[in-house]
Amino acid sequence: MNEEYLLPGRFVESDDALVAEYVEAVTGCRGATQTPLESVVRLYYAVRDGFVYDPYDNFNDIQVFSGKRVLQRGRGFCISKAALLAAGCRVLGVPARLGFADVRNHLASPRILEVNNGDIFRWHSYTEIFLNGKWVKATPAFDLALCEKTSTQPLEFDGLSDSVFHEFDSEQRRHMEYVTDHGVFNDVPAETVLASFRANCPKLFDNAFSAPAKSFIDEVQTRT
Repeated sequence: MNEEYLLPGRFVESDDALVAEYVEAVTGCRGATQTPLESVVRLYYAVRDGFVYDPYDNFNDIQVFSGKRVLQRGRGFCISKAALLAAGCRVLGVPARLGFADVRNHLASPRILEVNNGDIFRWHSYTEIFLNGKWVKATPAFDLALCEKTSTQPLEFDGLSDSVFHEFDSEQRRHMEYVTDHGVFNDVPAETVLASFRANCPKLFDNAFSAPAKSFIDEVQTRT
């Protein structure tokens, strides 16, 4: 039933040696005594905090969605970090897939709101992982350093229940709303996502977007 969610994909590159080496390094999966759940939880925190959340990338290059590319760059955005987590789970022999939704983000920076053409961020991604007989959601996008700066509650994951963005931040201010659910996929539906971006937020494809003067964590304002 879940065999397709164990196979390598175009952007969920679970068959890549670099991805496999990374998973072994952060989970100790070979010869280890931990359960699949314990390994997946270790992997989640490694992906969440080991790679800077950075939405500024070259969306003219379809490899922007690659999980492996997160390893190569040391940073990524929601889709590529979710793809890396899914790939890592498949390396561990745990079925994983990608979920997508449009979300309204109330804590974005002024620049990203301008480039995005508003506060609805289309095709936000998370990972769904099959553990203990059920699918659970995990969202590794925002790293701990970014959460601390913006007073956003970091998303914890225990492998037992869903971990999705909070409706409010740590000060009970509006944070994130899910607007449209696009469903789940075994890989990134890259062409569909890019078509939506081109129609709704074409500035993403400007060269200036992929080479900003500041990194995202430097331009977001500390919430007080």
